[in-house]
Amino acid sequence: MPSRGPAAEAARAAFRERLEAKGHVVENARAAVAGLEAALAAGVLERTAALDRMLRDLALAVDGGGGGDAPLGGKSAEAARFILRAISRELDEA
Repeated sequence: MPSRGPAAEAARAAFRERLEAKGHVVENARAAVAGLEAALAAGVLERTAALDRMLRDLALAVDGGGGGDAPLGGKSAEAARFILRAISRELDEA
C-alpha cells in the first residue's frame, strides 16, 4: 500500500523536481537519491523491493556501485535517465 499524506507527497514531488532539474543528469540523480533515501529512512515513503532494485541499478550506473565496478562512462547519463523515470513511476507505490 503506498504511503499517504502530505510528507509522502512532498517527498515524491521533491524527487521529481530533482529529476527535471537543469544540470548534469548524474549529479541530479545523486541529489534525487539522497533525498529519496532520507525520506525512506524517515519512514515517509515505504521501501519496495522494486525500488531497492532500481536504486541498486542506479548506483551501478552513476557510481559503479561501490563494489569495484566501473560506472558506465558515457552511458551513465542515459542509464540514469531511464532508471530515474522508472523510480518516479514506482514512487506511486512506495
